[in-house]
Amino acid sequence: MDYIEKDLEYIWHPCSQMKDYESFKPIVIEKGKGLRLYDTHGNVYLDAVSSWWCNLFGHSNPKINAALCKQVESLEHVIFANFTHKPVIELCDRLHKVLPKGLDKFFFTDNGSAAVEAALKMSFHYHAQTGQSNKKRFMALTDAYHGETIGALSVGDLDIYTEVYKPLMIDVTRVQGPDCYRCPYGKCRENCQAECFEKVEKELKMYGQEVSAFIIEPLVQAAAGMKIYPAIYLKKLREACDQYDIHLIADEIAVGFGRTGKMFACEHAGISPDMICLSKGLTGGYMPMALVATTNKVYDAFYADYLEGRSFMHSHTYSGNPLGASCALAVLNIFEDEKILEGLPSRNALFHKKVEDALGDLPYVGEIRHIGFINGIELVRDKRTKEPFSSELRIGYEIYKIAVSKGLLLRPLGNVLYFNPPLSMTEEEMDEMIAICKASIETYFNGVINKSKL
Repeated sequence: MDYIEKDLEYIWHPCSQMKDYESFKPIVIEKGKGLRLYDTHGNVYLDAVSSWWCNLFGHSNPKINAALCKQVESLEHVIFANFTHKPVIELCDRLHKVLPKGLDKFFFTDNGSAAVEAALKMSFHYHAQTGQSNKKRFMALTDAYHGETIGALSVGDLDIYTEVYKPLMIDVTRVQGPDCYRCPYGKCRENCQAECFEKVEKELKMYGQEVSAFIIEPLVQAAAGMKIYPAIYLKKLREACDQYDIHLIADEIAVGFGRTGKMFACEHAGISPDMICLSKGLTGGYMPMALVATTNKVYDAFYADYLEGRSFMHSHTYSGNPLGASCALAVLNIFEDEKILEGLPSRNALFHKKVEDALGDLPYVGEIRHIGFINGIELVRDKRTKEPFSSELRIGYEIYKIAVSKGLLLRPLGNVLYFNPPLSMTEEEMDEMIAICKASIETYFNGVINKSKL
């Protein structure tokens, strides 16, 4: 079989203009080991983006493999209404010990967008059942991304995903979010007091009594180009949500499980949200699984005799899947047994220094923002003015293609290249990734004959 030909005959790939595949064919991956992916022609690629930010400890990790194989021999799935099983019970017990305090109840879905959808419904439904039927509004930041089901899409704000669907979307109060690279207050992340939070305060004075929940990506607006903002913003938001009796929903789908250097990004601010959405790294990138963890206060609003009609009638076929739960338990075992969190601060700092030393002085690199292993490299037309390149040039995409040809999976976000590798990355792999990234940037810009077009 010609697998590429058959792929293009049948498959509609996500987040893609399929016409691009005419010239840049899909790559058929046959196996993975550690940070390396191997295609059917024997080519090797370093996975610098954790296969869309979900792979925590490398492909084909032996400990997660073993947990999955063991579980599949006994139970692959069971209906999660009125039935349960040991792996998911143990998982909740383990997560409860590491999550921010006060998150005591777990509601399972099967993907991140579905978790966001459930959290939004849960918040709205809670207020309706506690005599606050006026609270029908959601708040979210500009440049947010929370998934692509209609509710999740509605609280997002990236036109490439949302523009065409706006007639279908629910009304959301949009607040101007932090932009630390181009800060209108002339501040930087290291010395600001989140002066930009005044935008939230202004909107809350107008609409606070009507707002059910404020949803936010803690510290990193990932799909927006790994936009990173300081923890004090989260602290102020927690206080404001308390003042107006608004649920704070932390979407940690992309940033949870060590991505920011701590187990959960909310820990940097010392806060607990009312709901936290988790997926991606939850199972180490092995199985589709997601959840919303919330408080007993929220849970209790739904607890009543059946005929009172207070149940949360929301369900997913694969809720609490045993295979996913077993992988998630293996992930938590690796964190604990290998003392992953203890080793991250020094390794995170080392990686960023290497990235900064190699790429910081390149003429078109405007900023290298970082937290944990995440390093966002924003390419700009003018470093002094921070003038961006036109999106029509697709510079990030062109560099991505070069990087793939050199053995590096470095999928861009517009004109932002980024590293978000597995936490198991070695120093040798750091050096290899960065060297290929630098060579790819230089190859692209050296190959542009008419520099004026940039």
